[in-house]
Order: sequence, then C-alpha cells, then structure tokens
Amino acid sequence: MRFIVRAFLFLLVIGTVGLGVAWWLAGREPGPAISIQLPEKFVGQSGSLEFSVEAPGALLQSVDAVLEQNGQSTPLFSLTTEAGEIDPAAPDRLRVVRPIGRKTQPALVSGAARVTIRAVRPVFYGLRTAESTVTRDLQVRLEPPRVSVVSLHHFINLGGAEFAVLRVSPDDVQSGIRVGGATYPAYHGSGAGLSDPTLRVVFFALHHDQPIDTPISAFARDPAGNETTTLLEHRPFAKAFVQSRIPIDQRFLDRIVPAIASNTPDLTVDTTTPEARLKAFLTINGELRRKNAETIINVASGTKPEMLWSEAFAQLGNTQVESRFADRRTYFFGNKEIDRQVHLGFDLASVQQAPVLAANNGLVVFAEFLGIYGNCVIIDHGLGVQSLYAHLSALNVKPGDQVRKSQELGRTGITGLAGGDHLHFSMLLQGVPVNSVEWWDPHWLEDRVFRKLREAGR
Repeated sequence: MRFIVRAFLFLLVIGTVGLGVAWWLAGREPGPAISIQLPEKFVGQSGSLEFSVEAPGALLQSVDAVLEQNGQSTPLFSLTTEAGEIDPAAPDRLRVVRPIGRKTQPALVSGAARVTIRAVRPVFYGLRTAESTVTRDLQVRLEPPRVSVVSLHHFINLGGAEFAVLRVSPDDVQSGIRVGGATYPAYHGSGAGLSDPTLRVVFFALHHDQPIDTPISAFARDPAGNETTTLLEHRPFAKAFVQSRIPIDQRFLDRIVPAIASNTPDLTVDTTTPEARLKAFLTINGELRRKNAETIINVASGTKPEMLWSEAFAQLGNTQVESRFADRRTYFFGNKEIDRQVHLGFDLASVQQAPVLAANNGLVVFAEFLGIYGNCVIIDHGLGVQSLYAHLSALNVKPGDQVRKSQELGRTGITGLAGGDHLHFSMLLQGVPVNSVEWWDPHWLEDRVFRKLREAGR
C-alpha cells in the first residue's frame, strides 16, 4: 500500500513539474507576426492603413490598432468589433485595411504621430496567451502642395507633343501633367538648365486616339497623398490621319512569321503550315504588338532626369517617307480583310542596308530583337524623350553606350514586320509614340521648348 501511495505521489510531483515546465514554455511562445505595409512614413487628408497579422491557423484572441498623437489615442481597428480578411495565399495571415487621415480622424493635426498594432494569440490550449506589439512613427502632413503653370502658349496637335514649365512646392512632391487618363511626370528644372529650385519641366502628349477636347491639367502630389491640380490653358488642333490598305501574301508570311517566332521565345505560335502562319501573323500583329508596346514603356521608365540634347532632331538623310505617323492600316489577304492596326511611326527608305544615324545626342537603353520591330535600338534623350529605330539588319551599339547626333547605330533592313528594306522611326514620350515631324522642325522646338526655358530662366 505504501508503495502505491509513494508511486502516486511521485507521479503527481512529476506531473506537476511537467505541467509547470509546459506552462513556463508556453509563456515563451512567440506572439503573432505583425507587418505594417501602409502608411510608410506620411499621413495626409486621406489614405489607408494596411497591416497583416500572422499566427498558426490565424487564431487570434485580439488585434488592436491605434493612432497616437499629442497624448491622445484614436482607435483604428479592433478584432473584437470588426473582421479582417484571411489572405487566400496564406491561410495563417489576417489582412486589415482601414482608412487613415484627417477625413476619418478629424482630431489629427500636422506633426508627429505613431501607429501601434497589438496582437494576442492563445497558446497552451487557450490557458495562456502570447502577444506582440509593433509601432511605426509617422508624420502628419495636411497642407496641400502648390503647383502653378509658369509657361505660356501651349498649342498641341492631335498625336503631337507639348512642353510646360511648372512651379511646385515643397520640393519632395511628385508633379506633372495629366492628359485625360495619361500621366507625364515633371522633372526638376535643373535638368533643363533652370536654376530656380521650385521650377519643374515636363513634356506631354495628346495621344493620336484621344478626343481633341481631352482635359489637360497640372498636378502636384505629396508623399502623404495630398494633391493639388490646376487646369493647363492650351489650344488643341485636330489632325486627319491617313487610311491605308495593306495587302499581304503568302510569300510575306513565309518570310516574316517563322523569323519573328524564332527570335521571340515567349511567343507560342504554330508556323508549320500556310494556314498556321496566317493565324500566327494575326497573333504577331495584335498580341505581340501590344506586348512590344509594354516593353517600350518599361524601357522608357528609366529615362534620365536631364535634357541630353540641345538642338532639333534629324530625319535620316536622303530618305523617302513611305508611311506616316498614326496611319490607320487595314490588312488584306487574298482581298479579304483580316486585321486593323495603327502604324505609330515613320517608315523611311533610301537604299538597302543604309547607315542608320542617331537623331540626337543620348544614351542607348535598348538594342536587341523586339518582335514586330525586329532588330531595334532605343535612345534615351532625357526628360522622358526617346527615339526608336526598327527593322535594322545590324546593330552597332549596345545598352549603356553614349551616342552623339549622326553617330551610326546600325544598318536598315527587313527584320520584324518589314515588307522591304527601310527604317521605322518613332519619337516617344514616356514610351508613347508621338509625331516625329515636330521634333525634326527647329522652329517647333524653338517655340515650344527653348523659348519657354529662356523665359522661365529670367
């Protein structure tokens, strides 16, 4: 009997000790993992608080978010009264998005503030808890930025470009011009030779397929999301674009389709039969054309913040214009209409494998095969301005090369969607093609750009 009692007491002691150790270990369990995505640094009139809390099975006893400023705490979220959203990609993660800013927390004033997130999860079968707290220091900015248009006389052709000088403050705001839904960023005026630190410069375009009465405005947006806009006084001019009939035959398809497909690894088309090549041509002329346009826009995002040129651009010498900007093309195969596209550049032809010369000073940012453009070179001229040279038979430059006006880039050819040996040339603003004729015209550049810079510099 004594043995049984002793054994029981021993087991009781062992159990108690084990329970105590388990209790102690449970107290050392990590709390939920908290990550704040937004805001990063600033709070303005309106914005979003975005954070996530991660725990096994997303089992959370409580989650609370508060905004603290000048000794006052404003609740932003509480799991006891609101629900978050389980991340479909991570079932252990709770995501929370709530408004933050003066409009939803009217007691906010300009100055320092802090967001605190506290999360608690149950451990040890719910008998204990583990908690975590994360804070982020913020700056409340409630005053809107300022923007005004300094330059005068903004005349813009449909499909063409324009230039403006803005005055913007404070210095850390983003600014630019909006043309309908298109945004063109402004750059510090020092990149165009202006010494006043409040001045910004911006090239913008009225795209060939935008309505002639598309609204154009200047904007300034600070890191807190506060934004100011002002209409830009301008006068638009309509332009009629050519309608062209483009006949293609099997010989053309047999030459260009397999060549483009073999040079475009991510293009999955069948080229084994005449019928398949016609179908592949439609994919190339449509889907691949759109992907190439996206690539050009991505390349343009790395533009230099300064003007790398100081005079008019040059049209390739001794060339005949075979196709103009925004030519509305209808494609026919065997007298049957098969497709419609818009040609966004100039086709310039002289002799076979003619030297292709840089239209102006700049930096080579692209030099490789690009789908419908074949062997292609893109030169960045700064401030969002680029020039594109396509269908080349040879490339003599590489990305990173500094080039001077009239420097040879390669030779004309028939790569890509080229019916014959020629140069396809485009001027681009932020990757969007615009009418090259303006950039070839010294009088246009003097009136639209250089005059405004001189006047702003005074």
